[in-house]
Amino acid sequence: MGSIVKISPVYQTPAIGFDGDDFLNCVIQIQSHYSPTETLKKALSIEKELGRVRDEAKGYSSRPIDIDILFFDQEVIALKDLIVPHPEIQNRRFVLQPLADISETLIHPKLNKTIAELLAVTSDDSEIIKQSKKLRNPILDYDISKFRYIAIEGNIGAGKTSLATKMAADFNSKLVLERFKENPFLPKFYKEPDRYAFPLEMSFLADRYQQLLDDLTQYDLFKENVIGDYDSYKSLIFAKITLQEEEYTLYKKLFHLMHKDLSSPDRYVYLYQNTERLLQNIKNRGRDFEQEIEASYLQKINEGYMEFIRNQHSETIKIIDISDMDFVNNREDYIHLLRKILS
Repeated sequence: MGSIVKISPVYQTPAIGFDGDDFLNCVIQIQSHYSPTETLKKALSIEKELGRVRDEAKGYSSRPIDIDILFFDQEVIALKDLIVPHPEIQNRRFVLQPLADISETLIHPKLNKTIAELLAVTSDDSEIIKQSKKLRNPILDYDISKFRYIAIEGNIGAGKTSLATKMAADFNSKLVLERFKENPFLPKFYKEPDRYAFPLEMSFLADRYQQLLDDLTQYDLFKENVIGDYDSYKSLIFAKITLQEEEYTLYKKLFHLMHKDLSSPDRYVYLYQNTERLLQNIKNRGRDFEQEIEASYLQKINEGYMEFIRNQHSETIKIIDISDMDFVNNREDYIHLLRKILS
C-alpha cells in the first residue's frame, strides 16, 4: 500500500456491537502513491489474503483482520464503498487514542477539531488497554546505516527516480533528484541532437555539479543517508555519446576539474532493463520530448554505463537486472531489490 511512516501502540479493546473476544487495534500512517479507491482495493486484498471473509448481511462479528481508511490527507470522500474521513472516528475511543499517539494535532476536515479535542469529548467510555508489545516496521530489517550515500543509476526510463524516491521515504533519507525538467536544451536536443548536444551537456554538467555540491556537503541532521537518482559520472557517460571528439576532450577536462572533490557513492546501483522494456516505460510516462528516442540511442547509453562500470574495479557497484520486475506496484519485487542493493 505504501511506505510506513508511523505505527501507534497496540490497544486491547472490547468487542463493540456483539459478544465476542477482545480486539487488538492500532493505527498506521502510510505514505502512498495510490488513489483512495486503489488504496481501498489494496486493503481489501490484504484482508482476503489473511483470511477475512466479508459478509455484510451478518453485521458485526469477530474477524481475523479489519482494515479501515480513517483519513486520506485532508480529503473528504463520499463514494458507495468508501467514506473518508471514516464516519465513526469521533465515536470510537479505540480509534481516537492510537490516532492521538500518531498525531494529536491532526484536524478532522469535516468536524474541524483536532484528534486530541475529539478524544477529550468522545461519548465512548469503553476501556482500552495499552499493550507492551508493539508492531515493528518491517523495513527496519534492512540496514542502510552503512551507506551514507547511495546513487541509483540506469538508462532513460529504467525507474531510477521511482526507486530512489521509494527508498528515501522508507529509510527517512535525504533525496537528491536530477533537475532535468529545468533544462531548456533537453527538448531541443531530441529534435536537433547535433546542434544542441554541447549546450545540453554543459548545462547538465553545471547543474549536476551545483546540486551535488549543495546536497552532499550539507547533510540533514535528521536524515543521515543520501539517496540520489544519478551519479556525477553520468555526465561523462552521456557526453561521450553525444559530443564530437574535440568537444568531449574539453568537456572531460572541465568535468575532472569540477568533480575532483565531490563525494563518491558508498553504493552505486545500476538498474538494467532491456531496450524493449525501456521504450515501453518511456511511452507510458508520456513525456512528449522523449517519444522520439530510438532503441539505438538507448543501447549506446547502456554500453556507455557498462564501459564505465568495467573500468571502476569497485565492490561498491551493483548491477541488477529488473527487466522482469515491477518494484513500484509489486512489494515482493521491491523487497527483493532492496536485499540485492543492501547485501
